[in-house]
Amino acid sequence: MSKFRSRKPAQGRARGKPQSGPTASGKDLLWGWHAVSMALANDKRQIKGLLCTARSEADLAARLAALPEQRRENLPQPLIRDKDTLDALAGEGAVHQGIIAEVRPLPEVAIEDVLEDAGEECLLVLLDQVTDPHNVGAVLRSAAAFGARAVIATDRNAAPTTGVLAKSASGALDAIDLVYVTNLSRSMEMLQDAGFWCVGLDGEAEKKIDEADLKGRIAIVMGSEGSGLRRLTREHCDLLVRLPTMGPVATLNVSAATAATLYEVARQKQG
Repeated sequence: MSKFRSRKPAQGRARGKPQSGPTASGKDLLWGWHAVSMALANDKRQIKGLLCTARSEADLAARLAALPEQRRENLPQPLIRDKDTLDALAGEGAVHQGIIAEVRPLPEVAIEDVLEDAGEECLLVLLDQVTDPHNVGAVLRSAAAFGARAVIATDRNAAPTTGVLAKSASGALDAIDLVYVTNLSRSMEMLQDAGFWCVGLDGEAEKKIDEADLKGRIAIVMGSEGSGLRRLTREHCDLLVRLPTMGPVATLNVSAATAATLYEVARQKQG
C-alpha cells in the first residue's frame, strides 16, 4: 500500500473514557442470555445483582455452575422475580429472556492500552459519532466475530453503553474493548504513528473496497447514520473506499456496512 498522506506527530495522549460511555440515566443493567452470560464469565465485570424468573432459574444455575469456582464466589445470589418485575426494569419492548444483571461499568480502556498489545495484523473499528445503540451494539458484535482488537468511538454524540446496546451486541460488549476518545482525528494520528492505515468508508469514493490492500494494521473508519464521515475525519483517512452496492437501494446502515467491510478485511487477511 502506498502512502496517501504524511504522518504527523500525535498531539498529546488521547485517553479513553470509562466503558460506561456517555452519561446514561438509571441503573447499569444487562439483559438477555448472551449479554448476561458473557458478563458472568468476564472477570473484569463486577456483577451487583442477578434477577431471574422461576422459569429461568435452572438455566441460570447451570451457567453459574460452569464458571470457575473463584468467579462464582464473587457473584451475588440470584433473586427470583416475576416476569412483570423484569419487564419494568428492562423497559418497554426489551426481550430480557427472564434474566437481568445489575452491573458496574467495565474498567477504563485507552488507545494506549490497545496499542500496547497490537500485533502486525491488528484490526480496529472507529466510529465517527454513531449514536444509535442498536447500531453500535451490532458493530461490536461484527467486530468481535471478525477478530477486531477494539472499537473506538467518540465520547460525545455517541451511544451510551446501556442494556439496549449490550443486548444488540449479543455479549460482545464483554468480549471486545469499547474505547471512548475525546478527539477522533487526533486519535487517528496516534494510530497512524503506530503504523495503522486509516481506511474510511465513503459511498462517493472512487476505489472499491476489494481494490484496497487491507492487510497489516488497519483501522476501519465508519461515519454516522445520517451524514457519514465528518470533513476532518475524512481528511485524516489514508484512503477512502466504498462498498460495491447497486440497485434501487444502494446504501446500508452503518452496522450492516461495517459487517460487510470487516468481511472483506478478514477475506484478505486469511487469503
